[in-house]
Amino acid sequence: MRGKFITLEGIDGAGKSSHLAFIADQISARKIEVIRTREPGGTPLGEALRGIVLNEPMHAETEALLVFASRREHLAKVIEPALAQGAWVISDRFTDSTYAYQCGGRGLPESRAAILEDWVHRHLQPDLTILFDAPLAIARERLDRGTSEPDKFEREQNEFFGRVKAAYLKRAAEFPGRIKVIDSAGSMDDIRSTLTILLAALDRDERP
Repeated sequence: MRGKFITLEGIDGAGKSSHLAFIADQISARKIEVIRTREPGGTPLGEALRGIVLNEPMHAETEALLVFASRREHLAKVIEPALAQGAWVISDRFTDSTYAYQCGGRGLPESRAAILEDWVHRHLQPDLTILFDAPLAIARERLDRGTSEPDKFEREQNEFFGRVKAAYLKRAAEFPGRIKVIDSAGSMDDIRSTLTILLAALDRDERP
C-alpha cells in the first residue's frame, strides 16, 4: 500500500518546524515507518542547492528553477521510493512554498510556477498539507529570538512576509481538501490536539 505524503508550510517564524518531531512520533506510534525531510534539500544535491537558494541573491525565476531542480531530485531519490514502500513522508516545505515565496513574495507569475509543477510532479500531490499560520508580529519575534545567522529570506521585511502569508492563505482557499490551516499562535496543547485529529483522519483514509 502506498504511503502518505504530508507537507508542512508557513512563513518563517510560524513555528511549523517545532511540530515536525511530534507529527513523526504520532505516526511512528501507529507502527508506520516515517521519513522526515525538507525543501530545498533532502538529498546531497538538494542540500547543495539549498545553500545557494537561501543565501545567494538571484532573479526570482532563477530561484524558482533551482527550487524545482532540487524538488525533482528529492522526489526521485527520497519521496517517491519511500511512498512506494509504504512509508509516510513528512516534508518541511514543498511546492506550496514556491507559490508563497517566489510567486507571492517575489512576484513570479503563478502560471510559470504551475508549468514547473506540472512538469516535475503532475502525478503526485501531498495527501495532507498543514499550514501553520501566525500573525506577522509573532513570527518576526520568533525569528529575531531564535535565528543567530538568518538566511536571505529570514532577513526580509514584514511587507514581504505579508505577501507570502496572503499567498499561502489563497492556496488554502483554493485547495481546502488538502490544505488545513492551524493557528500556530495558539497553545501547544490546542495545536497538538488538532494535529492528532488530522493524522488520525488521514490514517483512516478520510479527508481530514
